[in-house]
Amino acid sequence: MKRREFITLLSATATSPLLLPRVVRAQLQPKMLRVGFVGMQPREFPLYTTFLKRMAELGYQEGRNLTFDYIQTPDIEGYEKDYRELAARKVDVFLAVGNEPALRAALSAADGKPIAFLAVDFDPLAKGYVANLSRPGGNVTGIFVRQLELAAKRVEIAREAFPPATVVGIAFDTVSREQRDAAAEAARKLGFEPRMIEVQGEQDYGGAFDAMGDARGQPIILPAGPMFLRDRAAIAQALLERRIPSVAAFRENAEAGALISYGFDLMGLFYDIASYVHRIAGGAKPSDMPIEQSPRFYMAVNLKTAASLGVSLSDVFVARANEVRE
Repeated sequence: MKRREFITLLSATATSPLLLPRVVRAQLQPKMLRVGFVGMQPREFPLYTTFLKRMAELGYQEGRNLTFDYIQTPDIEGYEKDYRELAARKVDVFLAVGNEPALRAALSAADGKPIAFLAVDFDPLAKGYVANLSRPGGNVTGIFVRQLELAAKRVEIAREAFPPATVVGIAFDTVSREQRDAAAEAARKLGFEPRMIEVQGEQDYGGAFDAMGDARGQPIILPAGPMFLRDRAAIAQALLERRIPSVAAFRENAEAGALISYGFDLMGLFYDIASYVHRIAGGAKPSDMPIEQSPRFYMAVNLKTAASLGVSLSDVFVARANEVRE
């Protein structure tokens, strides 16, 4: 073989992975990171796409070096089975978002593998899932929101928005009972009569909200919880039909038709948790990764709903909120 031909062949081998030995090709392929997550929203839900967008910014592309194993569950009872399914798929990092049953199910299935959580409905320190916030210990870390304080704050907003009101409805389900209690305590301090309204799913919203039938025009508080997020359109419709103004936890509720929302920026939390997954993938141990408390808060007013209900909110109140017109 002539020298020039040999150099050309050597160059082609160096630049074409198909011409390299199998072991070398395997070493050149990017390592696939498998992230497992169980949620109650469709896979294309904007919160999940926000997580994937941030992962892409950090260098992870689905199909190339990232697999996002997502299982949609109809209710919280499905978490345990579905997280076991993710464990069988050999995911590298588990995501647990929202409520305590999600984290409990992930811990049961993970067998020591790392878990990044967004503790939306509970305090992981108070519940004993971590040793402390600076060094959580174990295999879990993430971000949490002081939801009980926010539950009380929503009652304060209801008092400010509706000064003459004497009754406040407090909606809750199985995962938001602690928010119910915090809201009820705040209501009594602010001169409200708290009215507990337990809801059990989409078919029950109308009947549940009928409990406010003798208190028309009085506000109702909607907690943070997966059901209240998933069924936000049905909830908003049931409230509008009964002309009940609401103060909700999620901006997405206001976008669906709730009057006011106040709480953390859920979209921002999904953006932020991607950094935890990235650091874990790089070798960081959850036990040494400090748990953050979310600094992202968001208040919104749906002006279309206000007009429909005939509610007049003060200019100062509206000015400090983000307007939602549709």
